[in-house]
Amino acid sequence: MQTYRTHKCGELRKSHIGQEVKIAGWVHRVRDHGGVLFVDLRDHYGVTQVVVNPGSACYQDSTKWRCESVVSFHGKVIGRAADTVNTRLATGEIEVVADKMEMLSESEITPFSIAQDTTECDESLRLKYRFLDLRREQMHKNIVLRSLVASSVRRRLTDAGFLEYQTPILTCSSPEGARDFLVPSRLHAGKFYALPQAPQIFKQLLMVSGFDRYFQIAPCFRDEDARADRSPGEFYQIDLEMSFVTQEEVFAVIETLMDGLFTEFGNGQALTAPAYPRITYRDSMVKYGTDKPDLRIPLEIKDASGIFASTAFNAFKGILEKKGVIRTVTVPGAASQSRGFFDGLIGFAQERGGKGMAYIQWMEDGPKSPILKFMSAEEVEAVRLLGNAKPGDATFFIADAEKLANKIAGEARVRIAELLDLREKNVYRFCWIVDFPMYEWSEEEQRWDFSHNPFSMPQGGMETLLNTRPDLICAYQYDLVCNGVELSSGAIRNHRPEIMYKAFELCGYTKETVEKKFGGLLNAFRFGAPPHGGIAPGFDRIIMLLTGAPNIREIIAFPLNQNGQDLLLGAPGEVTEKQLRELRIKLNLPHKHGVHPHAAAAAAPAPVDEKKE
Repeated sequence: MQTYRTHKCGELRKSHIGQEVKIAGWVHRVRDHGGVLFVDLRDHYGVTQVVVNPGSACYQDSTKWRCESVVSFHGKVIGRAADTVNTRLATGEIEVVADKMEMLSESEITPFSIAQDTTECDESLRLKYRFLDLRREQMHKNIVLRSLVASSVRRRLTDAGFLEYQTPILTCSSPEGARDFLVPSRLHAGKFYALPQAPQIFKQLLMVSGFDRYFQIAPCFRDEDARADRSPGEFYQIDLEMSFVTQEEVFAVIETLMDGLFTEFGNGQALTAPAYPRITYRDSMVKYGTDKPDLRIPLEIKDASGIFASTAFNAFKGILEKKGVIRTVTVPGAASQSRGFFDGLIGFAQERGGKGMAYIQWMEDGPKSPILKFMSAEEVEAVRLLGNAKPGDATFFIADAEKLANKIAGEARVRIAELLDLREKNVYRFCWIVDFPMYEWSEEEQRWDFSHNPFSMPQGGMETLLNTRPDLICAYQYDLVCNGVELSSGAIRNHRPEIMYKAFELCGYTKETVEKKFGGLLNAFRFGAPPHGGIAPGFDRIIMLLTGAPNIREIIAFPLNQNGQDLLLGAPGEVTEKQLRELRIKLNLPHKHGVHPHAAAAAAPAPVDEKKE
């Protein structure tokens, strides 16, 4: 017989009744029923109930069975009485009557309950004792699911003709929108590697090298602040690139992949049918107030600016004279809501920087609103027709500068859906956001800047760059969105050096600057580069959607906290004076006694780099 177990805890069934078995695991629960002890024994595979009778040889050791201790039981499998079958357990029709027990590892009292699968306890405590937190049923399932999804991704992409390649972790710093994590070089004093924000340049170089379809589940490192769907340090993406493809061919690959993953792991939730809608960036900003719309919400924002072009309503007139916009949202059945509901939404808009929110209630006996006296009958009717409003509905107005109006209207749309429970349930609604503007105006720097990926191909190529206003140029850039979550960004790449020079020139970059920053990629393009494009769905966000987790830390085995700290192992931490000297680094940080100890002890002076832009 095996030393520790003959069977796993989730394995025993009615077919094993009468067999002598040995099972091992963690003591999950212990219940005393009139002197008979019932022990729920748990391992990676499941839970088995073990019965310890007062007369058994191991009964005297029951005082050692503190929860989370690791034990091994020997005994016989018996069937449970019909009225004691536990239908919630795969092993619920049997139990093991123990005659021997071996204590493999005693546990101290745990800082929180493992059997109570709740996330109500302090997150800092959960992260400090993450090895215990991962024993909880839901957390354990989340990490197992993560592994299964990764295997499925690899299988599906390999079947689609992709091959998995690895790209460097130590690389050079590149401007990709976030702060780099820097790694000092011991061999090259004063110089630094950077951890990759994404494998962007490397995957393009693979296409130039003749590898037709690349993918990897790639770690990416960005020194960003945390939020619910973003880890403050590292994250993973399903990075892929394809040669000789159009935008639609990239879409076809991703749609097939997402359909497969969300069908396999989505617990029966429905998918978008019949196809993933394509929504232009500009339409999305008007209709949904965001470039990551939640299509489960059956509300659409309308542009009512034209209706009030000649209005006498001073509040709207003043906004339009300042080049602002008027947006409306018509909500079915909202007219009967209380005054507090409407006042709450006005406050909601004001909290987000708006001037407020007006509304019309469409009643059976006609419209009702504090602003009706300022509007003409024609304007009221036009608003009704714009939103297809019916008796019982309500229309809300947001009037402000375009960017702010879009933001407030978009957030109000979501807020209203939450208050009235309008969001469609048990469904995944995907869409593509396409035709992103290539450029946006930076008020701070008073120049044009890239609004998305600077390596994207402008629609129309060089001719568009030469003959079109920058704000009207669209790029072959696209985002995949699901249920209001941006799952992925991608683009058809700019593989022509002359087009790249011109694209950067419109943002004020000289040819020399472009060569300095992206010389390796440009040099590769000079030796024959195929048209290529790609995308990188966020692996962590996919797992969040599949599990319904409220934040990204629930689906990562060992995450950093919101302050970028590893509370389990103590990172980031101080390093030794010897390590600093080897790197020729001198710290100059304030210390509670005036000087940081490393700064005083570091013998070698810090190298000075005079080559600064």
